[in-house]
Amino acid sequence: MSDRIVRIGGASGFWGDSAVGAPQLVRHGQIDYLVFDYLAELTMSILATMRSKSPDQGYATDFVDIAMRAVIRDIAAKGIKVLSNAGGVNPRACAAALAKLADEAGVTLKIAVVEGDDLLPRTEALRAGGMTEMFTGAPMPDKLMSANAYLGALPVKAALDAGADVVITGRSADSALALGALMHEFGWAMDDYDRLAAGSLVGHILECGCQATGGLHTDWDLVPDWAGIGYPITECAADGSFVVTKAPETGGLVVPAVVAEQMLYEVGDPAAYLLPDVICDFTAVTMESAGSDRVLVQGTRGRAPTDSYKASATYMDGWRAVAQLTIIGIDAAAKAQRTADAILERTRQMLRHSNLPDYRATHAEILGAESMYGPHGRASAAREVVMRLAVTHDDRKALAMFAREIAPAGTSWSPGTTGAGGRPKPSPIVRLFSFLMPKADVPVTVTLGDKTMPVAIPAGSAGGGAALQAPEPMPAADPVTADAAAMVGVPLVSLAYARSGDKGDSSNIGIIARDPGFLPLLRRDLTPARVQAYFAHLLAADSTVTRFEVPGVNAVNFLLTHALGGGGMASLRNDPLGKGFGQMLLDMVVDVPADWLDHPKLRKPAA
Repeated sequence: MSDRIVRIGGASGFWGDSAVGAPQLVRHGQIDYLVFDYLAELTMSILATMRSKSPDQGYATDFVDIAMRAVIRDIAAKGIKVLSNAGGVNPRACAAALAKLADEAGVTLKIAVVEGDDLLPRTEALRAGGMTEMFTGAPMPDKLMSANAYLGALPVKAALDAGADVVITGRSADSALALGALMHEFGWAMDDYDRLAAGSLVGHILECGCQATGGLHTDWDLVPDWAGIGYPITECAADGSFVVTKAPETGGLVVPAVVAEQMLYEVGDPAAYLLPDVICDFTAVTMESAGSDRVLVQGTRGRAPTDSYKASATYMDGWRAVAQLTIIGIDAAAKAQRTADAILERTRQMLRHSNLPDYRATHAEILGAESMYGPHGRASAAREVVMRLAVTHDDRKALAMFAREIAPAGTSWSPGTTGAGGRPKPSPIVRLFSFLMPKADVPVTVTLGDKTMPVAIPAGSAGGGAALQAPEPMPAADPVTADAAAMVGVPLVSLAYARSGDKGDSSNIGIIARDPGFLPLLRRDLTPARVQAYFAHLLAADSTVTRFEVPGVNAVNFLLTHALGGGGMASLRNDPLGKGFGQMLLDMVVDVPADWLDHPKLRKPAA
């Protein structure tokens, strides 16, 4: 087996990430590959709108205009290969723009384009064939903004095998870029599922940028130099093990807890993380310190993938508008809530007088008064809050009426009202429609120069769908022996780290014990029923909460369905992505033996 170590740097976690990532990794990271992840479902709809207005648009322009412009000469000089899904819905246009930049810079790059993910031209046939939403069974909407299959790593590998210096894809699984590089470097076979799962975990750790190097870490106060935080680097071995690190003399923190948080980010069942090339099992993954800002990751397992790609479509479903006002002074929260109520009462009267129907939905939040916490909010005497009021309607004219009635609050009602900041503009409500597309029906190609090559994709296993079934019941929790009188209540953050994220309208919360000895108590006290009750004020009536065990990193992972008010652009909440769910759960009180208060791993309250 090769003893070569392949170094991959993750320079972007989304379209809009910092411009410092690529120059830092290229100039100081000693990397072999530079990976950029730009795409989310909402991003695809934005790119589709761009393409409809101009045939040379529809890709993540920051990739060419900012990131590659800053490093293109260094990349060529050092022989660093670049992998990116910046192509969006127009990867050929992205490649053309990059080729033009390379010509201007006087460098030569072999740029490959991966195509096949764009299903929008086929949606009429799919609709006629009865395609339904994979979770709800709903029929496909009449008019879609975008529709794309999540392609895998094989076309990336094929492009690199053909000699590409840069590979530009459209929609692909976020982890597929790194996996494609490792399959190319180490010659991993398409059925070497444990290694494919390990390479996928590499990509999953890299795909969110600095979240793997201390960003969003529970113990944020221990993470040094936020301004100079390092972007992640993985040092990958042929056996599938890898070390997570960062460039020398950069900020941030790389320790097992940080990397474990990222592993559980946006994951449902950690034993069945479905990807185009492999079904990953993260439950036995171990993480251990391998030196300063170095974490060794081992133990990923995999099995055959399903016979279908996940595909995501977006469609417009009405209009929304969001208004904000700042309210200052005594009883600020109460004044803000009365202001929101008055705006809704007044504008509803105006809608009736104009023979327009009522709002489809409204949602008021008083930011600064712990609105998201619901019954768990602390009594607040806040003297400065933000009233955030969101409404939806089928008719854009109705939202124009709403927009005109925000600023008058500054002279009509509550003292201390300010910060209107102009009239809110209506924006489309973009909803997600997910479906399964047979791999056999999705031809994939790689174009390099004047040659276009088909990519053979294994059929996959129809039985792989069994991974979507409900998990086996959890084993009984290990006993925690202590006299009830000797128990004391502490916030969950004293015992655990947390990271939460979203997948459509679902949120997951990974809970990682600070010490293996804490895990039995967490398993005993953090039941699905208790977590569901804790978040009941945010969950839909048909929500479910499932707990999965991740013993390799001393963790449990919760999946909360129908938890985000529709999720993404369909949600009216200030936190439509579930970013705050983990932080809120860390406030839950759990009972621990009194002698644990002196435990060295117990996080003490801030002074």
